[in-house]
Formats: sequence, C-alpha cells, structure tokens
Amino acid sequence: MLLISVLMISSSCSKKFQGIGSRFSNSSKLNVQEVDFEYFSGKAKINYKDVDLDIKARANVRIKKDSAIWIAFSAIGIQGARCMISRDSITIINMVKKEYYVFNYDSLSKQFNFDVNYDAIQAVALGNLIKEIDKTDDTEVNEEYHVLKQQSGNVRIDNFVSSNSMKIERVEMLESSSKNTAVIRYYDFQLVENQVFPYSAIISLFYKSNNGTLNTVIEFEYNKAEIENKALKFPFNIPKKYVRK
Repeated sequence: MLLISVLMISSSCSKKFQGIGSRFSNSSKLNVQEVDFEYFSGKAKINYKDVDLDIKARANVRIKKDSAIWIAFSAIGIQGARCMISRDSITIINMVKKEYYVFNYDSLSKQFNFDVNYDAIQAVALGNLIKEIDKTDDTEVNEEYHVLKQQSGNVRIDNFVSSNSMKIERVEMLESSSKNTAVIRYYDFQLVENQVFPYSAIISLFYKSNNGTLNTVIEFEYNKAEIENKALKFPFNIPKKYVRK
C-alpha cells in the first residue's frame, strides 16, 4: 500500500541538537517546539512493509506550508512514482504502469477510522502536533516526558514530549470503536536553520480490513533537508494516455 507510506513523510538535518531542560504541568503552558517554514525540501530513503509488500525506495520531498506536499519516488535510479498531496485530495502517478490514483480524505478517513486530512499529514511529516493544544487536554509529567493527552472525535492521541528538548518523540493514537492504532517514533533530532527536525522515524499502523487486522511499518531516514528561502516548483502532470484506477 504505497498510499500509506505517502501519508507519512518527514524531515531533517545539519547539526546535532542538545536540548535545554524545562518543565510544565499545565497543558495550556506546554511549549511544544514545532517546525515553522514556508518551503521545505529533502531527500530520503523510505522502507515500506506490509503483509504483501516490502519496498525500498528513495524519495525527493518538497512542501509548501499549508498548501502542498510533492514527492518523487525512485528505485535503483528509475523514476517510479510521483505524488501530490493537496488540501482536498491525494493523487499518485505510477509511471511504470502508466496509471494514476486519486483519493479524497473522506474515503480515507472511513477506511482507517482516523481523521485523515492535509493538516494532519503535514504535522506528522514534520514532527509537529497533529491537534492543537486546548483547555480540555491533560498532561502527565515524569522525568523523561510531558505526556500530552488529547481527544479528537473517537481517536485518543498521546504525545510524548521530551522534557529536555520539548520536541515530540513519540505519538500513540487509538480509535475507540475499531481499535485501530498508529504509533509514530521520531529519532535523530538535528538542526536545520536553527530549527529542530527528526531525521528518522518509524511509523507502525495496525488496522482492521476485510482480511483481518493488518500491520504496516514505514521507516524513513533523511540524508538531506533544507528550509528554503525561495519558492519551490512542484511539477505534476498526468499524461492523457495514463489510466485512472
């Protein structure tokens, strides 16, 4: 399922980051350090594995804040797929099979029993909060983490925020009716333009389907990442001879 790997892109790199200790007990005062940018670009290795597929690919990623995520996939030097994630849909072009797919967020949300939307995908990609902090949230504090507990519809979201860096290191999501779960772990935090990015991540999804409960694991590791000072191009064109699937 190439689509799920597309939903989880990320960030990264330059100098090693050393956090400064700080503590909060009130969620309204919790100062989670998030990434801010206008344009982002990066190159990464992505590993995708589920019951049917085991795919290793390289990806070029470009993001325009709150607008578009563009990804070009390749394997062994061959351009294989291109993806455009916009505010209203996700389109994937398979250049090898000369076909393309279009997904809307409503159908994806029903499929996974999670609220899938552009803002959530961008947040996961950058290691930011999926849901903004509000007064209904709870926070538990221990020596390692501030655990920010949130509710979004039927989904419980637990954010494990490092007490040293105030960066999110782990996110656990549980959908109450289906028991679908998603766990995101961020690693290797480094500086880019004085902002802290997770250079690597592992996303593990457990979700129910007609074939039972399935597990999908996506791993990524960036070798280059930049916050850009000028506008990027997002070339995306579907040839007329390509077939929609």
